[in-house]
Amino acid sequence: MASYDYPRYEYRPTPDASAASPVAHETVVVGAGPVGLAFALDMAQRGRRVLILDEDDTVSIGSRAICWSKRTLEIMDRLGLGDRLLGKGVLWNTGRVFFRDREIYDFDLLPETGHRMPAFINLQQYYFEEFAIDAVLAHPSIELRFKSRVTAIEPAADGVLVTVESPQGPYRIHAAWLIACDGARSGIRRQMGLEFRGKVFEDRFLITDVRMQADFPAERRFWFEPPFHNGQSALLHKQADDVWRIDLQLGWEADPEEERRPERVIPRLRAMLGENRPFEIEWISVYTFQCRRLERFRHGRVIFAGDAAHQVSPFGARGGNGGIQDTDNLAWKLALVQEGLAPESLLDSYDHERGPATDENILNSTRSTDFITPKGEASRAFRDAVLQLSERFPFARRFVNSGRLSVPAVYDGSPLNGPDRGGFPAAMRPGSPCADSPIRSGATEGWLLHHLGREFTLLLCPPEGVEPRVAAAEAAAAFAGSVPGVAVKTIGADTACDLIDHRGIATARYALAPGTAYLIRPDQHVAARWRRFDPEEARDALAKAIGRRAPREV
Repeated sequence: MASYDYPRYEYRPTPDASAASPVAHETVVVGAGPVGLAFALDMAQRGRRVLILDEDDTVSIGSRAICWSKRTLEIMDRLGLGDRLLGKGVLWNTGRVFFRDREIYDFDLLPETGHRMPAFINLQQYYFEEFAIDAVLAHPSIELRFKSRVTAIEPAADGVLVTVESPQGPYRIHAAWLIACDGARSGIRRQMGLEFRGKVFEDRFLITDVRMQADFPAERRFWFEPPFHNGQSALLHKQADDVWRIDLQLGWEADPEEERRPERVIPRLRAMLGENRPFEIEWISVYTFQCRRLERFRHGRVIFAGDAAHQVSPFGARGGNGGIQDTDNLAWKLALVQEGLAPESLLDSYDHERGPATDENILNSTRSTDFITPKGEASRAFRDAVLQLSERFPFARRFVNSGRLSVPAVYDGSPLNGPDRGGFPAAMRPGSPCADSPIRSGATEGWLLHHLGREFTLLLCPPEGVEPRVAAAEAAAAFAGSVPGVAVKTIGADTACDLIDHRGIATARYALAPGTAYLIRPDQHVAARWRRFDPEEARDALAKAIGRRAPREV
């Protein structure tokens, strides 16, 4: 590609290949895409050793996933890659919707201030992988083996026997835990005889990346039946390096091989961009929508994540972002199990939480596809009426579906959720991801999420008339001897607090008042909250959040 120089990573010989018996590894990840790399970094930051096996020796070919959501950026920021992704990515918050020859409305995905991360960045997947690989290779607890293809697995009660084909020849290793992040065509899934359930949509879309100089703003533009692509839909995104993503609906009758030919693609692009605008084609792909998933993601010591576990249509950017949320949910749980601090049954909550989150993504992706590609005259008439109304009447815009964009999952109904006491507003309820906020720690300006994660944290607003250090000591005493431990951090306007809410934004977002307390999970999701901290309930909530039976009902 003209704008990107693909790195080539060397295969480094391993003594495992000549060992007399399979060498034991605690955690083996199959697949060095965004999901596998993020999982490995998360586990390594929690002190666990990880081996990654990948059959290739470079990053993904073509831009592939490009829209990375605010929640994904927050997760990657915790893993040390936030600044690098922001520095290269194209930041955007605005989307525009067009119907035929006119714009009908725009929307802002992040209308409020006080967040470190934008609603989205656009960044080609190969950059995401390159940056993550750099971090992986620099981490002493992670080994990444390129040109290492898993050809067979033998699951057992204590782990998985894995056969690897490599430049040194075939060899076998023993994985106590095998994490399958090997994509939509997962070889692990196929070897285990597991089937996706769901739907394949009868439509095809052309993805083309073009490099060009254009003064279009950095925003999402979606067209229904534009003049340059009559009767179909189109999508435009700006990426890094003056690369632009263009999606064009083709219809089910289109021949994928024929539509990939440049002589078919170029006239379509000229109709959209204008005859006189120069551009270079960097990547072409034709895809079919699929909204499917495994019935279960955990199968004993084999756990699936990302596209290996579920697939959605690309409209809404729910595939890659959903996969990163998978790893965010799984890593802390597996690390606690490996450390002997939580029962193995805690891992069943991965299915309990990410299963409904996947169903939500599939539902929204399916609805988007049905709206974008109506299958009958009645459906098309309804869609066109909604589009026409939305130009003048804001109420109609909530019915327009050009891809409900990825939002973080809220784990309502999770077996790990603790009490929600005191008449709080719905936001920041148990199961919710924590909202960011500007915060001070001493004289240092920073962000709330930088003070959460990797461990359980009690966020405590000191009661009326109680000094922050005293409130913190009393709360810490409630968790004395608890396994795992809990970090206690006071928050409020008082400059003696650990976290000083100098702008009042955290107070508003968390409905803080004197005595308020939040128990935060290691993945920055709320475990429980109280208007007044209750030590016994807090210990029960911690036990429940790590999958241990609470001493009493909470």
